[in-house]
Amino acid sequence: MVVIAIIGILIALLLPAVQAAREAARRSQCTNNLKQLGLGLHNYHDVQRVFPYRKGGSSSCNTVTTTYGNRRDGNCNRKSGFIPLLPYIEQTAMAERIRSGEIANGIRPDGPAGWEGWPVWDDSPDLLLCPSDNGFPNRTGPYNSYAFCIGDRVENIRDATQVRGLFAYQTTYSTADITDGTSNTIAMSERLCAAKLSTYQNQTGTAVPAQSVEHVLGIAKNIPVINTPAACLQTTDGRYFVSGTIIHTYWGGRWTDGQPARTGFTTVLPPNAPSCSDSTHSQDWADQVSVVLPPSSRHPGGVNCLFADGSVRFISNTINTGNLAAYQPATGPSVYGVWGALGSKDGGESVQTP
Repeated sequence: MVVIAIIGILIALLLPAVQAAREAARRSQCTNNLKQLGLGLHNYHDVQRVFPYRKGGSSSCNTVTTTYGNRRDGNCNRKSGFIPLLPYIEQTAMAERIRSGEIANGIRPDGPAGWEGWPVWDDSPDLLLCPSDNGFPNRTGPYNSYAFCIGDRVENIRDATQVRGLFAYQTTYSTADITDGTSNTIAMSERLCAAKLSTYQNQTGTAVPAQSVEHVLGIAKNIPVINTPAACLQTTDGRYFVSGTIIHTYWGGRWTDGQPARTGFTTVLPPNAPSCSDSTHSQDWADQVSVVLPPSSRHPGGVNCLFADGSVRFISNTINTGNLAAYQPATGPSVYGVWGALGSKDGGESVQTP
């Protein structure tokens, strides 16, 4: 019995160290994923002379009959930046399948809209999945753990062709546009996937009970975040959305869709803070126009961020965020401190990267 007790004590002592070692390995792999995405962005830039858009594509959005049921005949201007990036992240075969479509099955070239079912859409590249993110039930599905930086603004970011960050709607930027310096400008980061939480979908659009939904997984609606982003902080008890919060949608289930709530993030609220929209729309999709979307992860204390120079740095949850009760204009220095400045490509701020 004494021996068993000693073994139990040793296991209890060693378990935290083992768990920490495993997380260190997962965080390292996540860092490598972002580095590979950064390499892909720069290879894309070398060929196209610009970085890809966050959301774009063709405007065709008519409903047609296909083998998979009724689908759109185009991507409705909502193709995510991951799709044009595919040939540059060793996904040439997938890119070719998308380019060709499935004519025999009624799928036009470039595929249907990103929110509709299609086998190609339903199998995201492994590179888009962070090993620390436990939000997807398996490795097969339309999931993503990474997102494009929209910048440090809240108002009308969904369809803005000019944003303070590096990735916009139907607009592309080059390194020449990053006047704050590529080493001071964030390109991508992490956002936790909520795809496996199918039971949460039944709560979408209704008030959630206490301690039922982690605030890093959903987007609360009807919060006045345009002029006062800090209002979003009142929706959480520190980990969960507070009782009565109405959830607009969940993140990470459509890597092909360029809507901000699917493949974007902002540098307003700090990493791992809650996400909120000012929308009061009765339908609970990922179509929010004005929204705060901080990055999120399961790494203790912060998130990995890919910078425009290709480097990856860990950003703490406690990074300076300036005045979160202020409105951010379209031009000029960020009002959201160091964090906001790192998200803007041309704000003219003078900050030291953490």
